[in-house]
Amino acid sequence: MAFSNYKTVDTVLKEFQVTYTQSNFIVEVDFQIPDYFREDLEFIRKEGVPECSEYAICENLIYPLLKEVWKHYYQKFVLWSHRSLNYDEKLSGFPEYILAQKSPLGSIVFDRPYLMLVEAKQDNFETGWAQCLAEMIAAQRLNENPDQEVFGIASNGSVWQFGKLKNNIFTKHKHSYLIDNLDHLAGAINYLFHECELLVDLKK
Repeated sequence: MAFSNYKTVDTVLKEFQVTYTQSNFIVEVDFQIPDYFREDLEFIRKEGVPECSEYAICENLIYPLLKEVWKHYYQKFVLWSHRSLNYDEKLSGFPEYILAQKSPLGSIVFDRPYLMLVEAKQDNFETGWAQCLAEMIAAQRLNENPDQEVFGIASNGSVWQFGKLKNNIFTKHKHSYLIDNLDHLAGAINYLFHECELLVDLKK
């Protein structure tokens, strides 16, 4: 079944026997947003129509911020856009974005996925998280290491929510982050990227 067929979080929890918890696990790691990025974001939000469609939200609000943080981690990770992720017939599809370890065979070779982002289409975070959790389960199984965390983000461009999966426990961060508070949001995203980096370093 495709990730997009999962509509509620409890459906995913029951099917894959995952326990749901909530806690504030994010520790914001300082991240400096460049002035040019702030100016560009302000321009597109003021003069453009960045929320006119699902594609526009991804292209104008979500991807640029992910990319800005990823620039600091590109030596170890590739940020994939709308790349297929397939584990079996129940866990397959096209996540909006995947942060995956850079393969020693080259950046065009898909390697272990550590972070998934799903757009909460039409502001539906329930369905967004259902799909994201299914993708996180697929990533966990592809990595063949349930003791290692996999991270997830659900966002409608303006509101960003975070979660993590370890073994059979899914933990959702209690508080949401807003693009209007860019420094805190970037710090939270940077925390996830940094945690992914630590996981890669542990394997060495």
